[in-house]
Amino acid sequence: MPQYCYVDNDETTITTYPGNPYPLGAFYDGHGINFAIYSEYATKVQLCLFQKNENDDELIEYTRINIKEQTHQIWHIYLPDFEPGLVYGYRIDGPYDPRNGHRFNVNKLLIDPYARALTGTLNWHDSLFGYNVNDPSSDKDLTFSNLDSAPYIPKCIVIDSNNFNWGSDSSPNIPLHDTIIYELHVKGLTKLHPKIPENIRGTYAAVAHPVMIEYFKQLGITAVKLMPVQHFSTDRHLKQRGLTNYWGYHTIGFFAPDSRYSSSGAYGEQVLEFKRMVKKLHKAGIEVILDVAYNHTGEGNQFGPTLSFKGIDNRSYYRLPEDNKRYYFDYTGTGNTLNCRLPNVLRLIMDSLRYWILDMHVDGFRFDLAATLARESHAVDRLSAFFDIIHQDPVIGRVKLLAEPWDLGEGGYQIGKFPPGWAEWNGKYRDCVRDYWRGQPSMLSEFAERFTGSSDLYREERRGPTASINFLTAHDGFTLNDLVSYNEKHNYLNGENNMDGESYNRSWNCGFEGPTTNVQINEFRDCQKRNFLVTLFLSQGIPMLVAGDEFGRTQYGNNNAYCQDNEISWINWPNIDEHLLEFTQKLIHLRRQHSVFRRCTWFRGQAVLQNELEDIAWFKSDGQHMEEHDWQHDYAKSFAVFINGRGVHSRTRSGLRVIDDSFYIIFNAYHDYINYKLPSDSYAKDWTKILDTNKDKLILDGDEGRKYQANEIVTVHGYSIVLLHHIMTKRELLL
Repeated sequence: MPQYCYVDNDETTITTYPGNPYPLGAFYDGHGINFAIYSEYATKVQLCLFQKNENDDELIEYTRINIKEQTHQIWHIYLPDFEPGLVYGYRIDGPYDPRNGHRFNVNKLLIDPYARALTGTLNWHDSLFGYNVNDPSSDKDLTFSNLDSAPYIPKCIVIDSNNFNWGSDSSPNIPLHDTIIYELHVKGLTKLHPKIPENIRGTYAAVAHPVMIEYFKQLGITAVKLMPVQHFSTDRHLKQRGLTNYWGYHTIGFFAPDSRYSSSGAYGEQVLEFKRMVKKLHKAGIEVILDVAYNHTGEGNQFGPTLSFKGIDNRSYYRLPEDNKRYYFDYTGTGNTLNCRLPNVLRLIMDSLRYWILDMHVDGFRFDLAATLARESHAVDRLSAFFDIIHQDPVIGRVKLLAEPWDLGEGGYQIGKFPPGWAEWNGKYRDCVRDYWRGQPSMLSEFAERFTGSSDLYREERRGPTASINFLTAHDGFTLNDLVSYNEKHNYLNGENNMDGESYNRSWNCGFEGPTTNVQINEFRDCQKRNFLVTLFLSQGIPMLVAGDEFGRTQYGNNNAYCQDNEISWINWPNIDEHLLEFTQKLIHLRRQHSVFRRCTWFRGQAVLQNELEDIAWFKSDGQHMEEHDWQHDYAKSFAVFINGRGVHSRTRSGLRVIDDSFYIIFNAYHDYINYKLPSDSYAKDWTKILDTNKDKLILDGDEGRKYQANEIVTVHGYSIVLLHHIMTKRELLL
């Protein structure tokens, strides 16, 4: 039998049915809308409906419907005849007892954790806090606020998940060893792009504009990794300083693409625009990976606002100390940590991941501060429920899973310790390569380890080289240009007296801090950029390039531009280094053409087959093999490596053995030139030099480069790389 609820503002009634506890969120079935929300300790749940004011389009709350049905702590109701586009939120009552972890406040409108779309952004106001924010005492979070927050908080939008035609869309499903990741910010990528229509710059539509798709294809990347696009909030203190949460790591809507990146509207149109972006990228053979932060929310600590989880059921979502639940564990530096030990939190995360895969067609995720998700008690547990569930899930387990393998808590640095099936941001690769190219001593052995895939980190777990996401820069830290232009961070515009951001950057300004007109310094910096890029794209593992590094983007020395939604962070397309861009394009295509740089298995350092050469060999400048003691010299900064094209240890899908050309790479981080004697003709009778980072030319057609014979001398300039190519003859291929 239907129930009837009298609306607050007039005499009409709304027909309701009990509804179902699943699916959670607001689900339109073609006849009406089912609402379901989890709250274990709530005593009263109200569904609040909104409509536009006829005069100014302001959203006005016109009714509150008491939800009476409850199944296993899930409150649910069904509204027949309502359609997508409905605007809603929740008010939830229960005990206000912060010392015991309860922060219910019915005066606060709450965002549905499962909302598929949100309209509007947070408009900071004292009413958004569950306590009296103006109370002068240090215990003000124990007070209670009677202010109504509804006018100032984003509202939830009901969408129809089935109203988009995906056609024949499917994931490009690029193998990990063929993957090249391009990290970008949706707004920053195109905000200043002169060839993108102005009305869509900085949006999902712009990312998939033909101009950008053609650029991606010419560059050669296979996947875009989008910085957070799940709806997020900006901290009040940033707003007061005229800044914003540009990076987007304060999520408040784990199912909702942020409407600020939509050019088509904010009442569900952002969902369709996101889907169109994915579909177009897939058609171009490009995968979409989302940067996600399931470790915390934008509600902060006990002094933060009440926007969603805190008011829905604080104890059932956040990690609170057992001895004083007034406070929050903070492993993330944001004030709170979601409690992944609880079934309802795990369900929220898994449902969100499945939604982005099944409904939004994304191809993978990069998990921010992923070690937090693995904390069972206080320690990080590789066998935690989070990993168990993902490993067995037939949907989530088949997409690309990338981890930032650390957090800010004790024991949080977990690089190399994630389970098989995961790839990790390899911070040790970044640090080592930076140190090597700034001439630090005792780096040869580790540099060789990182260059060949970091087997010391991943081999024991029976993972391959593709467990390593190799990167030199990321959204946090210096850009590649700034890495060779600044010794110190310059973050004063962030308003924190230059105290924020990493102080130890392993950077080298090459003799002058910041921009200079000195020709020699600029030429040296250009050479260093090429050294970094060549190292990155010839290393075993999965390379990740930050948008703009391919043509010298600068943030003017700011290594923590999280709050800079302006020209500091936006890519300046009219002012790019065309020479560096062309070099990077050719370098990426070289990697894609040759399987020796994209191995699935580890080097063995042994003969591939009887009477054949080893798959990899290391050489000194005299043409002799490196011995164990040669790696230990703290002054040694140069070596050569032979990579055998017959030693790839892979087969094609049809079972044929993969055979490639061979390469000889000479690295020199010494400040002066070194003459290298090439190895004997047992390795190759002839070589062609196709790259010298002392120059900005990379030759993809081997016939154009300078020829060398076995045992001949090659001069390698200081701080440079020389790459020699041996094209397999027909006779060698038949051996």
